[in-house]
Parts: sequence; structure tokens; C-alpha cells
Amino acid sequence: MSKEKNPRRVADNEAMAKSKMLRTSPQKLNLVAAMIRGKKVEKALADLTFSKKRIAEDVRKCLQSAIANAENNHGLDVDTLVVAEAWVGKNLVMKRGRPRARGRFGKIMKPFSELTIKVRQVEESA
Repeated sequence: MSKEKNPRRVADNEAMAKSKMLRTSPQKLNLVAAMIRGKKVEKALADLTFSKKRIAEDVRKCLQSAIANAENNHGLDVDTLVVAEAWVGKNLVMKRGRPRARGRFGKIMKPFSELTIKVRQVEESA
């Protein structure tokens, strides 16, 4: 009388990781995500390690989580993994403000983002 098992959201040769509440705008985060799309995971990790963007450290952590999920949860080979997809979404926006001249109020928007990375195991072509 147990519930049926939920179907996997990704294919058998894929694994996924998601980071929420990243303190940067989605536009800036997408620049870093575009840097790793379609690359082998070793190359993507190297690019993120030496990137000058502040948010690259959080993207690297998310990618390492996706690699760990692939290895430990789904039994995939780490050496043949490729970043299949990396997409960015909006999250909440904190509204702050600052008093300006002549009694006005300057809006300061502090956006948050979320990042999803999907890695896929590909066969080595000889």
C-alpha cells in the first residue's frame, strides 16, 4: 500500500543540481552560466576556478554538486560528463531605498537568482 515512486525528472544518463537564492542579478549570472554550457566538466571547473567574476565561485559549487549527484546517486562516470544545460531563473528582489535630494526617494533593487545545471554522460568517440 505504498505510494508509487516518482519518475525521474532527468534521463538515465543525466544528473542535475540547483542553487537558489544566489545574490546577483540573473543577467550577470547568465554570463557565467553561458561560459560553461556544452563544455566537459573538467574544463568547466577550470574556467570557473580562474574566472574573475564574483558569482563564479557559487556556480562552481553548483557544478560540483551536479557531478557528485551523477557519481553517487546515478552511478555515472565522471570522466565522460559534459555540462548539457545550465539555465538561470529569477528569484525574489529585496527592495531598499535611499533618501535623495528635494525629498525624493531613490529605489535600490537587490535581486536574487537561481541556477540549474544538468550534466550528461556522453560516450567517448574514438
